[in-house]
Amino acid sequence: MSEIPLHTFGRTRKSRAGYTPLHNGEPSDEVHGNGTNGLGPDNSNGRTMHGVVRAAVASSGSVNRKGQRRERYADDPEEEETLLGDASHEDGGFRNDEPEEQIRETSQRSTSSRRGKSSDKSRIIPFRPPEKLQGKYPPNVVRNQKYNVFTFLPLVFYEQFKFFFNLYFLLVALSQFIPALKIGFIVTYIAPLAFVLTVTMGKEAYDDYKRNLRDREANSQKYLVLDPSEYSESSPEGIPYTRSVPSSSLRVGDLVVLEKNQRVPADLVLLRTSDSSGTCFIRTDQLDGETDWKLRVAVPACQKLSSDRELLTVDAEIYADAPIKDIHTFIGTFTINSPPSLLEDDVPMVQVPTVEPLTAENMLWSNTVLAAGSAVGFVIYTGSETRAVMNTSHPETKVGLLDVEINRLAKILCAVTFALSLVLVALNGFRGPWYIYVFRFLILFSSIIPISLRVNLDMGKTVYAQQIMTDNEIPNTIVRTSTLPEELGRIEYLLSDKTGTLTQNEMEMKKLHMGTVSYGYDSMDEIAHQLAVAFGSGDEHGHGRHPSLQTGVQLATRGRRDMSSRVHDVVLSLALCHNVTPVYNDDGTVTYQASSPDEVAIIKWTESVGLRLTFRDRTRIELQTPTGARISFDVLDIFPFTSESKRMGIIVRDAQTGEITFLQKGADVVMTKIVQRNDWLEEECANMAREGLRTLVMARRRLSDQSYNHFKEQHHLASIKLEGRNEAMAAIVAELLEHDLELLGLTGVEDKLQDEVKSTLELLRNAGIKIWMLTGDKIETATCIAISTKLVARNQYIHQVAKLKTSDQVRDQLEFLQQKLDCCLVIDGESLQLCLNMFKNEFVEIATKLSAVVACRCSPTQKADVARLIRKHTKKRVCCIGDGGNDVSMIQAADVGVGIVGKEGKQASLAADFSVTQFSYLTKLLLWHGRNSYRRSAKLAQFVIHRGLIISVMQAVFSSIFYFAPIALYQGWLMVGYATAYTMAPVFSLVLDRDVNEDLALLYPELYKELTKGRVLSYKTFFIWLMISVYQGAAIMIMSLVLFENEFLNIVSISFTALILNELIMVALEITTWHIYMVVSEIVTLFIYAISMTFLPEYFDLTFVLSSRFAWKVAVIVAISAFPLYIIKFIRSRVAPAASSKLL
Repeated sequence: MSEIPLHTFGRTRKSRAGYTPLHNGEPSDEVHGNGTNGLGPDNSNGRTMHGVVRAAVASSGSVNRKGQRRERYADDPEEEETLLGDASHEDGGFRNDEPEEQIRETSQRSTSSRRGKSSDKSRIIPFRPPEKLQGKYPPNVVRNQKYNVFTFLPLVFYEQFKFFFNLYFLLVALSQFIPALKIGFIVTYIAPLAFVLTVTMGKEAYDDYKRNLRDREANSQKYLVLDPSEYSESSPEGIPYTRSVPSSSLRVGDLVVLEKNQRVPADLVLLRTSDSSGTCFIRTDQLDGETDWKLRVAVPACQKLSSDRELLTVDAEIYADAPIKDIHTFIGTFTINSPPSLLEDDVPMVQVPTVEPLTAENMLWSNTVLAAGSAVGFVIYTGSETRAVMNTSHPETKVGLLDVEINRLAKILCAVTFALSLVLVALNGFRGPWYIYVFRFLILFSSIIPISLRVNLDMGKTVYAQQIMTDNEIPNTIVRTSTLPEELGRIEYLLSDKTGTLTQNEMEMKKLHMGTVSYGYDSMDEIAHQLAVAFGSGDEHGHGRHPSLQTGVQLATRGRRDMSSRVHDVVLSLALCHNVTPVYNDDGTVTYQASSPDEVAIIKWTESVGLRLTFRDRTRIELQTPTGARISFDVLDIFPFTSESKRMGIIVRDAQTGEITFLQKGADVVMTKIVQRNDWLEEECANMAREGLRTLVMARRRLSDQSYNHFKEQHHLASIKLEGRNEAMAAIVAELLEHDLELLGLTGVEDKLQDEVKSTLELLRNAGIKIWMLTGDKIETATCIAISTKLVARNQYIHQVAKLKTSDQVRDQLEFLQQKLDCCLVIDGESLQLCLNMFKNEFVEIATKLSAVVACRCSPTQKADVARLIRKHTKKRVCCIGDGGNDVSMIQAADVGVGIVGKEGKQASLAADFSVTQFSYLTKLLLWHGRNSYRRSAKLAQFVIHRGLIISVMQAVFSSIFYFAPIALYQGWLMVGYATAYTMAPVFSLVLDRDVNEDLALLYPELYKELTKGRVLSYKTFFIWLMISVYQGAAIMIMSLVLFENEFLNIVSISFTALILNELIMVALEITTWHIYMVVSEIVTLFIYAISMTFLPEYFDLTFVLSSRFAWKVAVIVAISAFPLYIIKFIRSRVAPAASSKLL
């Protein structure tokens, strides 16, 4: 039979008369009412078809939708003739190169003209697209680098000099290049700054270099691409038709071949898989943090082709919506414009164009990994348009409160320096070039703000981070942001996720309720018995096979159903209505893969009572009955679970009886409206929730073939819509299936608590931390978890706020809470949003005073908003802890984010500042490491400031006595040594100080509460240290001058030695608990100072230094400067001892 010449002619996006989309490749009988689609053996009907096509082309015009113009290929009469061609053009096959080129150009023209008119990024990509079209989309390059060659220095310098601290030093260092302002060695001013900058730049450059290496590795990964240029129809099978290209060279429209365990390089539409069912599994843990495998489905039309090579000859195109962030939605269509080439005497039984819907199920997102088999995908989004890149947010750099406070103190010190310089110049009567003198004094006093402070604090942070990571009691804890350990010591609000954080995300089925009877955990063997009876009864009735749903049918007709058949129905429904796939391991064991641990728990339970899932793919489910027989069901449709719908459904056909059933399970809130009226469901759901069980309602509905076909038709029409597709499909399901379902039963699944959650929460509450639980779960489950974890104290009143609709209701609730601040508030997401929209400040004001708050049904964005709101309103430190991809935004919004490496994957752990393996480690992290880090850094910072102040006070006294001359007291190497070798080690040893031991810190969490008041480093403590510095500096200088020898050289050696000894004694006075390193550092420093005297003859006269006069004068000066402080400290420890000292 000669072929009918049909060519590509544009595509419509509506189902048109005479073009009914076909299902499963079956020819449709409805078009002309006969089995041959109106195409007889003679060629005359070719004209009829030709006419239909022409009519369709003419009628379709261009379709306007919501302001986005989808233009058709141009259809003027001549072009139409060319496109449709006529029989004389054709000899062997459908491929007529000339028209095809025209089509492609036209397609390109229309696409580009449309894209030119608007910023709409949706696309129509034909197979084997032209270069010009491919060039319009971003290159497929992974780029995580922060800098490039040109931006590196400017950006790093900006980040550094944004801090007042560093800017001040830069100005001081630059001033040394002006001869009039030059004092001492230029190197003493430039070296410390250069050191800090070099270290920072080195760290940034190294980090960026590592990122660059990772990028280069990702970009140069080789992928196989099906290459049309090397392929011709006549080429023998053996000739390869693929070429290897690096990931960065992939472009939209390329056909990529993926093997097992290969990373997906761009967003692909899955065309074919090695599995005959057309499915494959992918791992998405790098994308959404979930560790379970996801099932993906190939485009049916491509899966039917006999080999991958045929993809190179398919005349088809793919429409895809503009790229968006959401990885769970995708709207597109796959259109075959002309069927693949056929045998000489064959007729295409498929009308064209055939439109198939594409959803997220057909997509392989970039950065996921193919878990099994091999696959071919069509590149649809590349580079910056891929979902993975669009979901990567660059979180802002977090700066600790301690750093902010020290920056503030630095500004005060700067003001003090300036005031001091002005006072000295004013006392001198503003003589001579006084403004130069002001600057010289400013430079002389620049050590008031010691640059070594930054170095010391940064090194301190590194030490704390190391201590946390090497702590054996909290193994595998990782510090990802080393600038924040001190923040752990001042947390006042802890926002925690529930599932996987407070609970283990390990489910176990505990209860099955069927209205008149309830089976608990200890009576599951009764279910197994009833099930065996139900399945065994088939043989007693003399059936040749085991009845599946039929037993139920027979008994229902009698009006009464015995218990075993009811048990049979509910267990069978639970064994069929799920998304679980059994995966057989090499050692013969079975692993169940599913997107929710609840489902795995239920499937394991059905297996334990005798009904085992043995096989599952997209079209078939096989179960093994208690008698060992296999029963098989065809899967006709699946409606997956979403957080909006809160339910999942499946339509199955019993392979033996042909009976079609719609099964659905879901949350009680949605299912109560869908099932038939009953008097027990709501009450039982509440009872199970009180026990801390997660409830799922199981229901079903039987369908006749006729009603199923009607549903299928309507559902398909909805599925190929481009606008509002999901809503349309959901509406059809709701209208035709989801009503008056037969209620089968209610399951209760327990989520086990994490280890030591109760004691951890109790400790943290005693430490003065207010705990909020933010969860996506329902109010009942969240409430019972709050009770079982002891988040709510015993006998504490729980106030539930749900389904608020008006501002009056919100106001009433807030007034009630105002009166009852000792209760625990449980609020749902909807009401929370209403409170935040209408009475934001009042709500936060009241909620932050409550001891515990539980927010349910929270979206990830709401969690992050709550964290930001508490931070902004209270100005207190907020810590967020979570374990899933949905907690990432909350973790990034917090002052300190803690991620748990959980069952949901590592996404939260990677985004967090600190990563732990279980919730109970938080106690040690906050109460011990956090408390120590903050105390030590506060002490260290103030001591380093004191070290700079004391030398500046000595300088001021010296200048005042010598007629207010801006001359340096100590120059060159003495200044270098003072900031480094002579004091650095003892001062830095303060990072090892501790006031109580670990057991006491964890036994008395109240000690932590003291810290959150911020009294360790405050303006009060700062001014106390300021006074100490003024007293000691003046005492050392004045006493040195009183004991003045004839030579000026001697005053330098006496005062400087006294200063060094004074600092060493001050460190010793500050230490609470001695550490071996502290003792060594004090002795070694003294030794280094003594040795260095011999090498600095220009400052030290050795004959004088070794004399007894030198010794007693220094001893007197040190006694006067340090002894009074020791007395004061001793008296204070007796009169007003520190809280920690009462415990020792």
